[in-house]
Amino acid sequence: MPHPSPDMSPEAFRAAGHRVVDWIADYLADPRRYPIQPDRKPGELIDALPSHAPEQGEPIEAILRDFESLIVPASTLWNHPQFYSFFSVSSSGPGILAEALIAALNMNGMLWKSSPAVTELEQVTLNWLREWLGLPESNFGIIHDTASNSTLHAILAARHAAQPAQRAEGAQPGYVLYCSEHAHSSVEKGALALGVGEAYVRKIATDAEFRMKPDALQEAIDADRAAGLHPFCVVATVGTTSMTSVDPVPAIAAICERENLWLHIDAAYGGHAGLVPEYRHYLDGCDRADSFVINPHKWLFTPIDCSVLYTRRPEVFREALAMTPAYLRSNYDPRQVNFMDFRIPLGSRFRALKLWFVMRYFGRDHIVGIIRSHIQMAQHLAAEIASDERFEIAAPTTMSLVCFRLKGSDEANEKLLAAMQASGAGFFSQTVLHGRLVIRWAIGNIHTTEEDLQRSWQVVRSLVP
Repeated sequence: MPHPSPDMSPEAFRAAGHRVVDWIADYLADPRRYPIQPDRKPGELIDALPSHAPEQGEPIEAILRDFESLIVPASTLWNHPQFYSFFSVSSSGPGILAEALIAALNMNGMLWKSSPAVTELEQVTLNWLREWLGLPESNFGIIHDTASNSTLHAILAARHAAQPAQRAEGAQPGYVLYCSEHAHSSVEKGALALGVGEAYVRKIATDAEFRMKPDALQEAIDADRAAGLHPFCVVATVGTTSMTSVDPVPAIAAICERENLWLHIDAAYGGHAGLVPEYRHYLDGCDRADSFVINPHKWLFTPIDCSVLYTRRPEVFREALAMTPAYLRSNYDPRQVNFMDFRIPLGSRFRALKLWFVMRYFGRDHIVGIIRSHIQMAQHLAAEIASDERFEIAAPTTMSLVCFRLKGSDEANEKLLAAMQASGAGFFSQTVLHGRLVIRWAIGNIHTTEEDLQRSWQVVRSLVP
C-alpha cells in the first residue's frame, strides 16, 4: 500500500511506539511466562517467513503481530531470569530506553566533529567507570562492540610495540603470545587474525584452581628466547569463561615488566566483581596492565553490545592505526579526540549513551548490591549442590558461576544436561575440566532471584533417580 510520506508519520510512530514500549514493559514485568528456549527445529522460522521481500509496504500492525507470533517464539531469551548459560548479557530499563534514543539520533562517532556528544560522553562515562574500577587516571578508554574486538586491538597494539616496522612492512613470523590454557578462544582467534600463527600461541599450564602458573610462563618465555623467538604479549584473565578463575595478575605483571612484554587483562566478565569492596582483590595488579577489557553488557546491565578497552599506552594504538584521508581531516584542537585513530572501524554507534543511562540511574551502590547478591546466590547454590551426594562441585565458586556435575560418566552428564534444557528449568551450558564434562550454571540477570534458583534446582534434582 502507498505511504503518504517518505517515512512513518509522527502520529503513526507514536502509536506504534506506545505499543512497542507496552510490549517491552509487559515482558520485563513477567518474562518467566515465556519459555527460555524455543521449541523449534532448524529452518522452521525460515519456512514460516516469505522467501522474498514485499514489493509494497505493509502496515506496522502486521509487522508487530509477526514479531509476537513468529520471532519471539523462535528466540532464545537471553534477557530472562532463568538464562543460566554462557554469561548473562542482562539489559535493564534505562539501557533499553537509551537504545531507542541511540537509534533515533543515529549518529556515527567517526571523529569529534561528526558528533561531539558521541566522543565527549564516551570520554566522561569511561572516566567514571575507570574510577569505579580503580584503574590509573592515565588510562585511556574506548568502547568496542565485544571483548573479542577489544582483545584483537590490544594484541595488535602489543605487536606494533614489539615490531613497529610491521605497519610498513607487514608482520614477521616468530613473535610469541602467551595466555592461560583456559583463556577465552577470542585470544587465540585474535592472534590468528593478526597473522601471529597457531605455532606462536603458547597456552600456559594452570594450577589446581585453574589459574595460570607464573613459573610455567617464565619457563616458556625463556625457552622461546633461547630458540631465537620474540615474546611480545601476555594475556591474563580475571574470570575465565569456563570456571571464573582469576590468574595471579601481580606475579604475571612482574614477569611482563622484567621481560618488557605487553600485558593485556581480559576482565570482560570478572572485572565487575572487583566493584564489590570485598572482592576488590580480584583486580589487584590490573593497574599495571598495558590494556584491560571489561564488558558492561555482561554484568553491568547495559544492553549488548558494549565492551570497554582501557590502555595506559594509547599512543601505540594511534601509531599502529591512525590514518586520515582528506575527507576526514579536521582542525586540530588539543581537547579534540578522534576515536577513529585508535581502532580499526572508522565509525561507531553511540554506545556510551546507554552506559551513561545505566550508571546514572542505578548508581554505584545499587549496582554493587546486585553483583554482590549474584555472588551470594551462587555460593548458596553451590553449597546446596555439594550437599546432595549425587552431585559434585567441579571448580571453586569464585564469582556468580557454579560448575558442577553428576557423579558418574560424561554420558550421564550429557543426558542430564539435555533433560535440564528440555524441562524448562533454565538454559544451561557446559565445559570440560580435567577431561570431564561439567555443567555451568551462570547467574547474572538483573531479575534473577533466589526463588528462580530454587525452582530450577528442584527440577534438576527431580531429573536424577
